[in-house]
Amino acid sequence: MKRFLIFFLALFVLVSAVVGSIAAYGWHLFTNTGPLQEEVTLIFEKGSGLRSISKKLETAGVIHNEFSFMFGVRARSQAKNLKAGEFEIAPGLSGEQVLALLVSGKTAVYYLTIPEGLQSREIADLISHNPVLSGDLTVPLVEGSLLPETYQLRRGDSKNSVAERMMSLQKKAIDDLWRNRTPDPLITSKADLLILASIVEKETGLATERAHVAGVFLNRLKRKMRLQSDPTVAYGVTNGAADLGRPISKKDLAAKNKYNTYTLKGLPVGPICNPGLDSLKAVLSPMKTKDLYFVADGTGGHVFAPTLKEHNRNVRNWRKLKKSKSN
Repeated sequence: MKRFLIFFLALFVLVSAVVGSIAAYGWHLFTNTGPLQEEVTLIFEKGSGLRSISKKLETAGVIHNEFSFMFGVRARSQAKNLKAGEFEIAPGLSGEQVLALLVSGKTAVYYLTIPEGLQSREIADLISHNPVLSGDLTVPLVEGSLLPETYQLRRGDSKNSVAERMMSLQKKAIDDLWRNRTPDPLITSKADLLILASIVEKETGLATERAHVAGVFLNRLKRKMRLQSDPTVAYGVTNGAADLGRPISKKDLAAKNKYNTYTLKGLPVGPICNPGLDSLKAVLSPMKTKDLYFVADGTGGHVFAPTLKEHNRNVRNWRKLKKSKSN
């Protein structure tokens, strides 16, 4: 009996030593520099368990051994805190550092840039065809309701949530600008601000010109002149459903609809695009000028004039320039 107890005790000590050695080695693998040589991006689907995550990490060469990683995760009591998503894993991370990354939920970041002046249908197309986003885009995108900006995305974000973020930021931007504005009797509502800013946005692509263009349109409104903005004509013809795809015709200029500012007085019924912050600010802080007209100058900008006589001269110069370029 005594011999048996001694044998059992010796066996227990030996097993304990072996288990302890294995545990120590597993912890060593878990906490020391990992084998990964180059950054890798891995996607862990929702519902992935610790075993499948560990296996994927070992297969990708991120960790030394799936079992040592599982051991370390369980030792830290973090098995239930691993996040799903797409992770960019840097070279040499230890299993412990990989665990911290997966628990943090700091997934890979992508970017979607919405240029100023796009119509909502165009933005809807960018969102719908983005390969990182999930689901269908079912949120109605009203014209002018989206803020042109560069947005951070994470794989799996829903298309609706991104669209809603754009709408929320546009509303906040307009609310903030409106709250801090200098009142203008010509811009009596946020809707007026948005509409005129959308026209300014479509009329010039130069940030330095926006306040000047806004000043011209406000001068025309003050004199009760028609705005006569070509982009509103094009929008009125298609109702924003498509690009016009051809030069504006005399028939287009004479068309009577809710957007054609050649035939209607004041502002059109709604915005013709999604203006950026600079165009919104330009309407609220326009250049103080006597100019009532402008025409392209051939370099991407415009020539401004306070009288029709000067404007007609500028138009003739523009036509001559166009003709010389076409020859």
